Amino acid sequence: MKLNKILLIHGPNLNLLGMRETDIYGQDSQQELFQFIDSSFPKIAFIFFQSNHEGAIIDALHNHKDLVDAIIINAGALSHYSYSIRDAIKAINIPTIEVHLSNIDQRESFRRNLVFSEVCCDTIFGKGKHGYIDAVNKFKDRE
Repeated sequence: MKLNKILLIHGPNLNLLGMRETDIYGQDSQQELFQFIDSSFPKIAFIFFQSNHEGAIIDALHNHKDLVDAIIINAGALSHYSYSIRDAIKAINIPTIEVHLSNIDQRESFRRNLVFSEVCCDTIFGKGKHGYIDAVNKFKDRE
């Protein structure tokens, strides 16, 4: 797999990064996080997408299926119950890694239920913004 373009999807409330529970999610805004990821891999083109709406995330997965080599998804709370996103990831058959900024094992019990991890190549959590870097590096290792 040649890694030229990655779709990075953020789900509900991640547009509030830097303002929302900074002790859990960090000080960086979503835009600062996206800039950090983009500048860490200058040879990879990123498409950054965020929505608070499940259907819009599914549409983004469908609409980019022929345009990207890999997907990184942090679907926020949708990760715990969205079987429709799970089905979309499985249907498009593009290597996908799920990322969570916080350590879900040290939070509320419902956060440990990740419904689309089994259709993803990997799940990374608890590493803050560096979890996204790890995800890209895991894709690069597959090249």
